[in-house]
Amino acid sequence: MSWERFQKHRLNIAKLGFSLDVSRMNFANDYLDSMEAKMECCFEAMEALENGSIANPDEKRMVGHYWLRDASLAPSNEIAQEIKQALVKIDQFVGKVHQGKVHGSAGRFTQLLVIGIGGSALGPQFVGQALGHPKTDKLKVWFFDNTDPDGIDLVLAGLEGRLGETLALVISKSGGTPETRNGMLEAEAAWKRAGLNFAEHAVAVTSEGSKLFKHAQSQAWLDIFPMWDWVGGRTSELATVGLLPAALQGLDIHGMLEGAREMDKFTRSGPTRSNPAAMLALMWYYATDGKGNKDMVILPYKDRLMLFSKYLQQLIMESIGKETDVHGQVVNQGIAVYGNKGSTDQHAYVQQLREGINNFFVTFIEVLRDREGDSIEVESGITTGDYLKGLYLGTRDALHEKGRESITITISAVTPFSVGSLIALYERAVGYYATLVSVNAYHQPGVEAGKKAAAGTLDILKQIRDYLQKHPRQAFTAEKVALQLNLETHTELVFKLLEHVASNPSYHVERQEGESIAYNTYLYKV
Repeated sequence: MSWERFQKHRLNIAKLGFSLDVSRMNFANDYLDSMEAKMECCFEAMEALENGSIANPDEKRMVGHYWLRDASLAPSNEIAQEIKQALVKIDQFVGKVHQGKVHGSAGRFTQLLVIGIGGSALGPQFVGQALGHPKTDKLKVWFFDNTDPDGIDLVLAGLEGRLGETLALVISKSGGTPETRNGMLEAEAAWKRAGLNFAEHAVAVTSEGSKLFKHAQSQAWLDIFPMWDWVGGRTSELATVGLLPAALQGLDIHGMLEGAREMDKFTRSGPTRSNPAAMLALMWYYATDGKGNKDMVILPYKDRLMLFSKYLQQLIMESIGKETDVHGQVVNQGIAVYGNKGSTDQHAYVQQLREGINNFFVTFIEVLRDREGDSIEVESGITTGDYLKGLYLGTRDALHEKGRESITITISAVTPFSVGSLIALYERAVGYYATLVSVNAYHQPGVEAGKKAAAGTLDILKQIRDYLQKHPRQAFTAEKVALQLNLETHTELVFKLLEHVASNPSYHVERQEGESIAYNTYLYKV
């Protein structure tokens, strides 16, 4: 590692309070020049995307999350006006909530329950933790982000006695996403148990005419905000999906949009060396041989950015992880992403990163500002922030000594502007990398396949329940139930579902232990 290489391969953008250092990636001196022609193709593809080309042919839709922070880029005046109107509507509605003009049955809203899954939860969770503060937040935010009954009960326990001052925000493009629908139904039941009208506390973010749209309209919910088919869930943090909960929390959404808009200006085109998103994509391509041969470890040295790795996990893995390329050839592309935060992970998996299998590259996120205000000295002339800096720099050097590659992203401080710029940076890098490896970053057939498989499993669960209820107080093995339902090839699945119903009292199914699981029997008790 040399000072000369560091200077050559550190890209600084003073206007953004941002720098990218790729000097500790071991690419050859001629690598960037050799990839310039491929990057030109990436820039052309990105330009077509922003101009409104059909980027998702299997769904016949455009991909326009870049228009969200600059409506003037939208391919039609109609779309531009929808974006602008949505922002105005957010500002107006949030203003009324914060002023107490829109309120719950117990008065001013103090709590916000966000009900969503995937991008409808990860983005708001990341941004809320990065920018929120107990002393300045207008509403305290809670999440139903799974269909786990116990997890739902934990959240409801935190809201006990406060549902009358809780605003529920249900986010689903179609309204048919099972996890979000289930969360909504659980919330409606909780409000009903409390003797409250859920509709007087509920807002929807959904597509016009969706199941959720119709439900919210028929029940006279407080309001409905738009989702558009040209914004995917994992790129929706700067749409109403992410902006509305952030604004309700009290965060500066216009600062986030400005940060994204400014980052877009530096990542839209070449030359590659001056484009941080293009440089990131090229480093991923180099590190993984364009085939996902190494994992991406995200290590932000800032507690506020702890959820950034989780947010990027969805953005990158759902976008890049594809079985086939754009030509239909099987390629099984992807980059595994994991991480948490420094210096916590120096007491967890950094040991393996330094001395174990070299199957990864690290991205350090460095934040220059330690805190607002002064720090005490924990040693003579040394603060806690100095320790954090020392641990980051020491870890980076320790990895480099062992030939482990790393990238460093530096931001001045965690602000709405910098968070927006980071979101924009990675959204663009994903698009460039997808073009480099010829996959469609904007669809998710694997997710849809999982949903279909889950639906089939639930259908079998209903068959099992109905069969047991039709034969009360009769004991059956899993093999017997599978045989009777013509599911012999799915006996293991039948066994797993019988174990499920026997473990949950509401099914009224009793398990009787046998000599082995093959002899376990199950009977309906009522």
